[in-house]
Amino acid sequence: MSLFRTKPIDKIIAESEEKGEGTLKRTLGAYSLMALGVGAIVGTGIFVLTGQAAAKHAGPAVVVSMVIAGVVSMLAAFCYSEFASTVPIAGSAYTYGYATLGELIAWIIGWDLILEYAFGAATVAVGWSGYVVSLFNDLGIPFPASMSAAPGTILKHADGSETTAVFNLPAFLIAVAITLLLVKGIKESANFNTLIVFIKVSVVILFIVAGFSYINMENFTPFVPANSGTFGEFGFSGVITGAAVIFFAYIGFDAVSTAAQETVEPQKNMPRGIIGSLIICTLLYVLVSFVMIGLVSYTQLNVPAPLAVAIDEARKMAEGTAIGSIFIAFPMIIKIGAVLGLSSTMVVMLMGQPRVFYSMAKDGLLPSWAAKIHPKFRTPYITTLITGGIVSVIAGFVNISVLGELVSIGTLFAFVIVAFGVIVMRRTQPDLKRGFKVPLSPVLPILSVISSVYLMSALPFDTWMRLIIWMAIGMVIYFVYGRKHSHLNKSDD
Repeated sequence: MSLFRTKPIDKIIAESEEKGEGTLKRTLGAYSLMALGVGAIVGTGIFVLTGQAAAKHAGPAVVVSMVIAGVVSMLAAFCYSEFASTVPIAGSAYTYGYATLGELIAWIIGWDLILEYAFGAATVAVGWSGYVVSLFNDLGIPFPASMSAAPGTILKHADGSETTAVFNLPAFLIAVAITLLLVKGIKESANFNTLIVFIKVSVVILFIVAGFSYINMENFTPFVPANSGTFGEFGFSGVITGAAVIFFAYIGFDAVSTAAQETVEPQKNMPRGIIGSLIICTLLYVLVSFVMIGLVSYTQLNVPAPLAVAIDEARKMAEGTAIGSIFIAFPMIIKIGAVLGLSSTMVVMLMGQPRVFYSMAKDGLLPSWAAKIHPKFRTPYITTLITGGIVSVIAGFVNISVLGELVSIGTLFAFVIVAFGVIVMRRTQPDLKRGFKVPLSPVLPILSVISSVYLMSALPFDTWMRLIIWMAIGMVIYFVYGRKHSHLNKSDD
């Protein structure tokens, strides 16, 4: 039964309150946490996935898909908020699982979080590279095609010629730059992120305001196109599948919980940061999808840059007016917003994974050097450098076409564990002091488990197989190293 032995919450809290060179520095407030959440969420999803989900799955009802994905995320956000305010320590779902469900489950979820944070950061870095190269081309600055994608990728040029890529240099460099920024300090990283979040949210709001006047309500008919005869292609199943696809766009708010040990008054500020950022992003997502569908038929949105297609349509309708000049410049503005937006997403992704490793090392499940803190910057610099190095290599050398679905299933799995953990903790430790409580518990946590599993079921079989293989690798590492070196197990021997 030692596999399922839990780590006492009073011990976890005591560790989080320790001070000294070997501990993390508390500098973040509610607004910084909200900015981290918005920075993580507003990225690839809003610039790419919205249009694809509409064109292939939900049609105009993609607006409903957005709401469904937002509600599923909000149910999970409530659960994360209760845990983060009760167990305010780095490690996110890993720590919560250790406190309620036992060491083996904690290891599984910690290993699973790599899919979300590390591989997610690599995926975003590749997307960032694509926007930067496109922006350079628009500015008349040639960038070597052979250095702009993963090895073996065939890139076609306007003149019909082709180039075989050998390395994705921009993706590699942005991952290295953000890694060094995170080593420097959480406060500096948060300030950088806040500035970028302000700019990219302004770009999104500008799109909503400028496009609202040119909405054609005929584009919303039929609101739910008839199912094609295949599950997930329109109809009700299409709306649900659209929600599962779009769910990737909401990933990131849970990464805020990894900064609990660097937050001032985490009992109050963690729930505000997690829930506040998700509310802001859900509202923005619903409005963006509504305006986009209103500007152009959903059948035209299965493209890499659906917002650009909507902007072009609005520009035609606004031609000759004062606002038309805005739309002329908007493609460039959107690309700049995307570059900045994806940069802040990487900040939060690359911030989260080292802190999970830090917590696992503090528990003995990983080597002790992974828990070392920089004497000056007070950041987990070794795990940050290792994570950043791995992400840089993956981003530079690997074509990660399937990682979006892998990141989604990994995150949904984490949501299931956290929601189940809230139910267990309420029953086993009802008198524990909680800074935030999930309303209507256990009803909402149970709904969070059911809805997350349901969205997981809508993902392809291949994605499930990759998850199983990844987890099998993690189990081997746990039984070879983690279980033998676990501080909790050693203390009980």
